[in-house]
Amino acid sequence: MPPGSTWAAASIGWPSVPTATPSRLESSTSSCAWINCLRSTSARSKSHAGTNTAVEMNDACKISETILASGHRAVILENSSISVTLLPEKGAEIHSLVYKPSAMDVLWKSPWGLAPRGCGAGYGGGNTEAAWMDQYAGGWQEIFPNGGDECVYKNATLNFHGEASIQAWDYAVQRRDSSRAAVEFTLALRRSPFRIRRTVIVERNTAGLQIRESIVNHGEEDLHYIWGHHPALGDPFLAGDCVLWVPAHTFRNHNLEISPSTRISAGAIGCWPLVEGKDGRPVDLSQIPASAEVRLTEFGYICDLEDGWYAITSSQHGFGFGLAWPRDVFPYLWFWQELRGSFGYPWYGRSRVMAVEPFSSIPGTGLANAIQAGTAPLLHAGEKVEANLAAVFYDARHGRPRSISTSGIADFES
Repeated sequence: MPPGSTWAAASIGWPSVPTATPSRLESSTSSCAWINCLRSTSARSKSHAGTNTAVEMNDACKISETILASGHRAVILENSSISVTLLPEKGAEIHSLVYKPSAMDVLWKSPWGLAPRGCGAGYGGGNTEAAWMDQYAGGWQEIFPNGGDECVYKNATLNFHGEASIQAWDYAVQRRDSSRAAVEFTLALRRSPFRIRRTVIVERNTAGLQIRESIVNHGEEDLHYIWGHHPALGDPFLAGDCVLWVPAHTFRNHNLEISPSTRISAGAIGCWPLVEGKDGRPVDLSQIPASAEVRLTEFGYICDLEDGWYAITSSQHGFGFGLAWPRDVFPYLWFWQELRGSFGYPWYGRSRVMAVEPFSSIPGTGLANAIQAGTAPLLHAGEKVEANLAAVFYDARHGRPRSISTSGIADFES
């Protein structure tokens, strides 16, 4: 669910968690003439490990630590192509992700910025969504064990977007040499018996990062969860004539209207990337409006993924950003655009931000509703779930993306 929007949950038949076979949504797409923009059986392909030909390839990896003006401790992993800044005391979030050849941070930064360290978001009584938003500085958050609205589960109040996104994580350098920089972040949740272990890796000769994660249920009972990643992209990257590529079949708009500026009716279903607009004309969600004069807000779910990856190419800036993940762990994408379309707290019509977010579950209105919809995974007592993700930058001259692997290899149509 997009931060800053509180909706009541509606009773609706959401698709169950997909397996290797088609999900229940197949019936809604079988009559669609789906245009596969990502595959070409006759086209040869070319692969690149997130590299950029304009970059000196004999680059060394580095790890450094600093204290930001806000007082937050920052851990920085970098090589000559990429710089990644994480804030371990603030959910171990990725605060910045810079593509050095273009000197551009692709992650959005909120107008209200980082709050001074020590003014942390609470999650015990009160409005946990407002508390989360007050601290939301943009960037990329780990969402667990709840996503969207606050809810009560197993007698515990789970805060908006989950405890993992607001707690201080422990960290330790795992490797620091010229070929690889790796830092491990760990967190034991307070309100649930989960322990998260995440290793962030930057390697020489690549323009990307890898994330290796595991979550263990240390309780003696089985527990449901929502798990997701919330990478928010912003200008100037978004303003560069961006196109979104996703190997998917279905888009399901959220079942309640989130803003008068949305172009799509609540609950509308389309064949990705097209969905019928309120005016009866098709809306192509793969085309990202570049103009700051456009005002719109969208939120929905990209479903029936053929594979776990997406790519956003900016023709104006000459590079793209891609993300890959295991589809069995994150079978859905939450699709959120806040393009100066919402007024009042917290947006006030001034933010251009977009997030395409791998998630375990839908709808984005909290764990209780995901359980009701049958999309919340169950982690048995003592068991572990693992996920490997990769984020890459690529040269737009390589052409149209056709796949990105969780090892960070991007494949393009020739």
